[in-house]
Amino acid sequence: MLQRDYTTSQLDVLEAEAIHIMREVAAEFERPCLLFSGGKDSIVMLRIAEKAFWPAPIPFPLMHVDTGHNFEEVIEFRDRRAAELGARLIVASVQDSIDAGRVVEDTGKRASRNRLQTTTLLDAIEEHEFDAVFGGARRDEEKARAKERVFSFRDDFGQWDPKNQRPELWNLYNARIRKGEHIRVFPLSNWTELDVWDYIRREGIEIPSIYFAHTRKVFERDGMLLPDSDVVPRGDDEPLFEAVVRYRTVGDMTCTGAVQSTASTVEEIIQEIAATRITERGATRADDRSSEAAMEDRKREGYF
Repeated sequence: MLQRDYTTSQLDVLEAEAIHIMREVAAEFERPCLLFSGGKDSIVMLRIAEKAFWPAPIPFPLMHVDTGHNFEEVIEFRDRRAAELGARLIVASVQDSIDAGRVVEDTGKRASRNRLQTTTLLDAIEEHEFDAVFGGARRDEEKARAKERVFSFRDDFGQWDPKNQRPELWNLYNARIRKGEHIRVFPLSNWTELDVWDYIRREGIEIPSIYFAHTRKVFERDGMLLPDSDVVPRGDDEPLFEAVVRYRTVGDMTCTGAVQSTASTVEEIIQEIAATRITERGATRADDRSSEAAMEDRKREGYF
């Protein structure tokens, strides 16, 4: 007699939940958008969106808040992938915010545009009247993110209040907002970094080359390996050297560090991650090496 296996894998459950969330947003909101940077989490979100609405096109635009200090390999991937899908890509520029006097650029050795993204993001949400914004944040990344709901309410100033969150019982999401307010939606909330990579392997998803081991000129600062770039100030006491590295996460070059690694395939990356106890943001993001309270303050201000 034919034996059938009706068990559902962990990835199938996570995928089904994410598809349900995206379809719920498409049904409840008028003007959603998906934040797409070309990083692995947003790439997985994009694949989820493809599956959620196939064979129809993705029914909302993609948006990237571009600091102007991003890795070239990632920007090339972002533009190419959006073109392949025929998706509308909105690029919200931090440089435009600086030129318009909306924000003031930091100076000095540790200057970064990463925090300036908040103003650019909120301005873009207001300009395009987005009422729901998909983000790739996951609860396993750090404690402040672990406190957020899947539907994370933001007031008309773009602020998040952890004490004013709505209950989410039995996967029922509250989408009620007033004009000027919006919801940040996190379909990957219950995923881990390892889940993301397992899904990339299962789906055969293409990712930017900097996620794999390569030789790059770097320098060390605060135990992190930062790239040699005109936009990353380097002191005389920070000599350059070549190393075989890869990136566990991608973002602004000024605050995103590489890790020494020889992992050149997705399978090798999975083996490497399975053996580590440090999250990718804790290991490679200088801006996230702060206290839980400081992270909550940044989110209250409207940060990603």
